[in-house]
Amino acid sequence: MSIFLIASTEDPAGKTIKQQLLTLTQSEELSLFMDQPILRLPELKDTYLVTIPDRTIYHDNLDKELEKNSGIKPDLIIFLSRHSSKMKTPTLTTHPIGNYGSADFGGTPRTLVPAAPHIMTQILRKIHEKHQKKPLGFQVCYEVTHHGPFLTTPTLYVEVGSTEKEWMNQKAAMIIAVAVYETLRDYPAEQQYLDDIPVLIGIGGGHYAPRFTDIILERNAAFGHMVPSYHIDADTITEESIHNALLQTPRVSAAYIHTKGLKKPQVRYFKEILRKLDIPVISSKELPVLL
Repeated sequence: MSIFLIASTEDPAGKTIKQQLLTLTQSEELSLFMDQPILRLPELKDTYLVTIPDRTIYHDNLDKELEKNSGIKPDLIIFLSRHSSKMKTPTLTTHPIGNYGSADFGGTPRTLVPAAPHIMTQILRKIHEKHQKKPLGFQVCYEVTHHGPFLTTPTLYVEVGSTEKEWMNQKAAMIIAVAVYETLRDYPAEQQYLDDIPVLIGIGGGHYAPRFTDIILERNAAFGHMVPSYHIDADTITEESIHNALLQTPRVSAAYIHTKGLKKPQVRYFKEILRKLDIPVISSKELPVLL
């Protein structure tokens, strides 16, 4: 299980998270990639830290380049990144990637990248736990599936947002760094998580997925790809979209529909699609309580 953590010289938040992560663990330089060192983190088994000189969301096929250059096939990619928003809300977030419609921010149109639901969810829980102990006034949440790059390796982004002030915040970056470090130290592979933990796709609700976030902080479940209401309202989401979200969510067992975020005909439409795909729709009460 080889894990690559990716930062970018173009991304101030990614660089800040990287700096904090390197205070938590030793590193050994293996070789160069795009004139930057590939660092092995020996305290995290088979984990490597790479810095690239361009924007991560547009660097398609990075996984294949890394394998060709290093001889190591990535099994998981985690991008350490900034988050930007018009609302400028301080945010600590994680999300899967891909596009339900056009590829305005990297990747390939109507194409999703494999998710890593258990690891992504565990990182988010760790972020929440650390932030609860020393609150910084940040919103902690999933974001729904969005933006590039296009990869064929399970991938997630973990981010600090939403302005330069937050991107340079050492305490916020340390929360992200510790959450990633502890997750990869304890359970670095999707296969290490128990089969009785339901893996879900989420349908409906806003970009910051408040309902899906609340569920995983209370219930023992993990979300992979998440479909927001704004894509549904724009008629972007088809049966093929839902099928792709299921295919690119490893070990998926059910779907959760945020009914309050959708119109009744939309709820019926997705329930019928899921019935045809033989995927149960589950309620939060059916999920085991998180201990």
